[in-house]
Amino acid sequence: MDEREKAVRLWFSMWLEKKDLGIRRLFSPNCVYVESWGPEYHGVEGIRLWFEEWNTRGTVLKWDIRQFFHKGNQTVVEWFFQNQMNDGRAEVFEGMTLAAFDANGQICFLKEFGCNLNRYDPYCGGPKPQFSNEQTRWF
Repeated sequence: MDEREKAVRLWFSMWLEKKDLGIRRLFSPNCVYVESWGPEYHGVEGIRLWFEEWNTRGTVLKWDIRQFFHKGNQTVVEWFFQNQMNDGRAEVFEGMTLAAFDANGQICFLKEFGCNLNRYDPYCGGPKPQFSNEQTRWF
């Protein structure tokens, strides 16, 4: 479990430092990586290409780990994320990662889930819900 936590911490550090510190060692050759908002990357080379290209367009400012859960060959990580894109867009949200590890200790599957920070109770004013006018962000 400790090795898995080190692997996840390394992955998050790569984003914060904008440096490939061992993507080919961290992910299995046929790994599948699913981002919370839809993109899916196949194979370690696809993951490496995405990492390199994305870091030309933006910067991860925070990716703070809150806690880990382990079961079998899987690890779940709860986290807080913040980025700044070169075009001025910024994102801040909470999320979770589900990672599966193979017999070699490499990540063979990873799926992210996101959660909007702008939460509210739509029933606080009564039985008829009042929803935010904020554009829905599907994480």
